[in-house]
Amino acid sequence: MFDAFTRVISQADARGDYLNQGQFDALKNMVAESNKRMDVVNRITGNSSAIVANAARVLFSEQPQLIAPGGNAYTNRRMAACLRDMEIILRYVTYATFSGDGSVLEDRCLNGLRETYVALGVPGGSVAEAVNKMKAAAIALANDKNGVTQGDCSSLMSEVSSYFDRAAAAVG
Repeated sequence: MFDAFTRVISQADARGDYLNQGQFDALKNMVAESNKRMDVVNRITGNSSAIVANAARVLFSEQPQLIAPGGNAYTNRRMAACLRDMEIILRYVTYATFSGDGSVLEDRCLNGLRETYVALGVPGGSVAEAVNKMKAAAIALANDKNGVTQGDCSSLMSEVSSYFDRAAAAVG
């Protein structure tokens, strides 16, 4: 797991190269957008319980068979495990967003998750749908212009969106 700076430097070091102008510009841009990045992470983190709870509520209203007797989220223990997994995925998305590198999401969260869900009989499509609902809520919160660093956040929102997409694809 590397942050964007460590990743660029270690790759250049492995090749025995100096950093090129494009790499300097990308890192410079990341520093310039660091306040926006922290605002986004703080917003998502501060609202994580609501993001997870609302995503689950909508998912279970759309797919009531999940909470019906015999469903994968039936019983309090299974429901708690479902909410825990959603929260873990959201937390690792924020780690990836903060560091500017998705490897922490892949290495620590998504690697092997689909296989685990298949072994447990968890419907991956439903988990992917829950991740997409969290994505919509997180992006809406992050795009709220009130009380955050002003500026164009389109590339940052695209980055955050890509982390959620990777998570949904990994479980779906």
